[in-house]
Amino acid sequence: MRILGIDPGLRRTGFGVIEAQGSSLTYVASGTIVVPTELALSERLKVILDNVREVVGLYTPDQAAIEHVFVNANPQSTLLLGQARGAALCALADKNLPVMEYTALQIKKTTVGRGHAAKEQVQMMVQHLLRLDGPPAPDAADALACAICHAHHYPLTSRLGIQLEQASSTPRIRGGRLIS
Repeated sequence: MRILGIDPGLRRTGFGVIEAQGSSLTYVASGTIVVPTELALSERLKVILDNVREVVGLYTPDQAAIEHVFVNANPQSTLLLGQARGAALCALADKNLPVMEYTALQIKKTTVGRGHAAKEQVQMMVQHLLRLDGPPAPDAADALACAICHAHHYPLTSRLGIQLEQASSTPRIRGGRLIS
């Protein structure tokens, strides 16, 4: 199964593609979509949309995973980040990819073993898990970690019959337990 991970951002959107066969993970590609800050918001969102579409077309993933964003201290930043995430989600939906969403805490806990891990720890674990020669760039590492998280969670969620597109009434897994 080929998985595309997305770490959304209005300035830098990371992407990472891995191949998962059982518990074996193989690196395929990763990178960062750098969005010019001098563009109008609508044009910046189009850059994200077009580039995510291009990545999907180039690497033909079977599934996608994207970081779920929560409200932080600055509501304006959260709103802008949500719009960047929406542009990436639209690109994935346009290509008919099933999408699963994971929180930053879930991604870090799955990849590093600690939910509040530093970016450098995520980079080092991604490098180790995918047997890379060096640490990937921070945004690409976060996207690869998202894909790794999905590779670890998908076998259980698929066995439980949980649909990839989560609704509020869909059962979820928290702390290794099934909750509704």
